Amino acid sequence: MLEAASRLTVLLQTIPHQFSGFTEEELAFRSASHKWSKKEILGHLCDSAINNLSRFVRAQTDIQPFPVTSYAQNEWVAIQAYHDAPSEDILELWVSLNKSIVRVISALSEEKGQRPCILSNGDQVMLHWLINDYVDHMEHHLKQIFPDRI
Repeated sequence: MLEAASRLTVLLQTIPHQFSGFTEEELAFRSASHKWSKKEILGHLCDSAINNLSRFVRAQTDIQPFPVTSYAQNEWVAIQAYHDAPSEDILELWVSLNKSIVRVISALSEEKGQRPCILSNGDQVMLHWLINDYVDHMEHHLKQIFPDRI
């Protein structure tokens, strides 16, 4: 889990400065009505962090295999009104949540990283896979915000 924690730590050190380099207009721009703006993408990453932080803790304490439930991503972004929220608030939330995730995964033992989790499609994975998938997912969306920088 040290690799996932290291990857997240690097992102936490670089993304805030890069995100702050955009104007509010750039952050709020939607290329199409059904597409998320840069602010909304970062907001989605906050929602992902909220859900995954809970998963990473609960997979260590709840029944095994731990059932990983999905969430309504588009609705979460709309309900949280990220498009209208101050960009710095979204950024602060993203940083804070991911600092918590780094703490949780840095303290994860190899044994607990092997705990089984059942995805909503029925596939069984280990907790360490779920954590790496979270970081991969984040990097995918950060490339949408920063296509030339990551």
